[in-house]
Amino acid sequence: MSDTRTRAPEGPEDVTDAEAERLSSAPAETDSPTGIGVLGWFRWMWRQLTSMRVALILLFLLSLAAIPGSLIPQTSQNSFKVETWKAAHKSLTPIYEKLQLFDVYSSVWFSAIYILLFVSLAGCIIPRTWQFVGVLRAKPPAAPRNLTRMPVYAAWHTDADPEAVNRAAYQRLRKRGFRVHMEEAGAVAAEKGYLREVGNLLFHFSLFALLAGFAWASLASGQGGKLVIVGQGYSNTTTQLDDFTGSAFYTSDDLDPFGFKLDGFTAEYQTGGDQMGTPREYAAHIRYWTGSDDTKLTKADIEVNHPLEIGGSKVFLIGHGYAPVVTVKNAKGETVYAGPTAFLPQDGNLTSTGVVKVNDYGEKDGKKTQLGFQGYFLPTAPVNFEQTGPVSLFPAAAEPMLVLTAYAGDLGTDSGLPQNVYQLNTQHLTQLKQDGDIARARLKPGQGWSLPDGYGTVTFDGYQEWASFTVSHRPGNAIALTGAVCAILGLIGSLFVQRRRIWVRAVTTPDGRTLVEAAGLARSESAKIAEELAELAVDLQDDAPATESESESATEPGSEPAAKPEARAEDASDAEEAPTAESTPASDEAVVSDKPSGPTSPADPSSKE
Repeated sequence: MSDTRTRAPEGPEDVTDAEAERLSSAPAETDSPTGIGVLGWFRWMWRQLTSMRVALILLFLLSLAAIPGSLIPQTSQNSFKVETWKAAHKSLTPIYEKLQLFDVYSSVWFSAIYILLFVSLAGCIIPRTWQFVGVLRAKPPAAPRNLTRMPVYAAWHTDADPEAVNRAAYQRLRKRGFRVHMEEAGAVAAEKGYLREVGNLLFHFSLFALLAGFAWASLASGQGGKLVIVGQGYSNTTTQLDDFTGSAFYTSDDLDPFGFKLDGFTAEYQTGGDQMGTPREYAAHIRYWTGSDDTKLTKADIEVNHPLEIGGSKVFLIGHGYAPVVTVKNAKGETVYAGPTAFLPQDGNLTSTGVVKVNDYGEKDGKKTQLGFQGYFLPTAPVNFEQTGPVSLFPAAAEPMLVLTAYAGDLGTDSGLPQNVYQLNTQHLTQLKQDGDIARARLKPGQGWSLPDGYGTVTFDGYQEWASFTVSHRPGNAIALTGAVCAILGLIGSLFVQRRRIWVRAVTTPDGRTLVEAAGLARSESAKIAEELAELAVDLQDDAPATESESESATEPGSEPAAKPEARAEDASDAEEAPTAESTPASDEAVVSDKPSGPTSPADPSSKE
């Protein structure tokens, strides 16, 4: 800090505004830091972006941003649920669409957080890796001048040759996994615990790989949905998919050639208790083929969370429901519609809604007419639902019932515009009435309904089951999984591996004996360094046994015991450097005993070491 002296002004007129600003200690009020410049601003922003604090904030924001994707139906996963949600929340739909909440993982704001986190990790990994490579190439730090300043310290006298002691220490430290360097000054420097930084880097690289895997999956993945009724088949082409979502590097031309036939479906539900009606088993029984030859069939079962893997694609079982089998005849008794029609479940008991569109009904009173039926399928219908409406009591088909209302007119299917097969556009249709009320029927399997105004008959022949599948191609999943596993391993290594250093020095004292000193320093608080130094001192007794002359004289009456050295706790930063102060003891005998002293703890109880 500079010494600034100022004289008191003689009068108010002597101090100008400029001088007042110069004499003030307050920072100058500017729009930006003085002298930082454009390049300085860029460096500041880069340092902020690559800091640990910002990386953690971005990771937290990414986890928060993923929450809407799990709560709100996503178009890429189930477009049917999205349409159902939009129909039930018409007021919120425009807001959600503007916020891209139906496509969270491909939205602009989610991608921005994702890319910033990606850049932050890259900016953190590269310099740390370069620094770590430099540490690996460098020699262990040289031994400080005064080893007694180390947190743990041991010393003893011996008659062994100093060079032999240093060589023995070198060999024993190498056997213990230390990186060892023999110094010219007659000391051995060793360092261990590099796996701590390796684990740290592995964690960051794995997190980077995890994000890269997700990014690759979004760029080279695709998926489509298909509803298949039991007894029918599917071929993996865009013409047979109900919906398909590709990506930049995966289009409809890249679909794997395969197909399958749905032979049956097994559904079992809990029949009692608090979880009555909960599915206990969902299994689709199929026969599939690969390539263009559909005669070589292989049996397989697709269950929830147990997809069928074919080539680079996986077939997931997504849902299950019922398809009422309906036969419609016109006034002439001609069959104009026959077959199963899939109804979509609306609740856990599989109360299902759907429509039946009869496009080829023919003419009625000289005009081309089409029929439409809208209704509910109840797997287990109650005896009376006048108060509750058509609802099912149980998901299994114990008492199946079909509830229908009829419309006549123009379905709009000849206009060329796409329509939802699960919805009925009643804009150009007239609802049929009977006895002045809306014409409706409640049919059990085998029952029929004579339509009013001579439109013919409808027969409920029974039902079939259907299963919905998602065909997914995500090449980055393996990368993401590997990254997640390696991140856990790296985190374990960075938490449990301790970085530590040991120095051994053997020198000749003026009395002709050899003084052996051993000291250790841990880069983090750990008792392991003291244990290792004690074990090393004991092992070195085979090569550098402590002399017994002074220890014997110390036991005689009236003799004073040899002084035991005291270890002083120092700052790790000071201890790692060679001390400049030369604090030599009065004599060797006052410093060390002939027997090796164990690693000592700091005398100061408040010391962290």
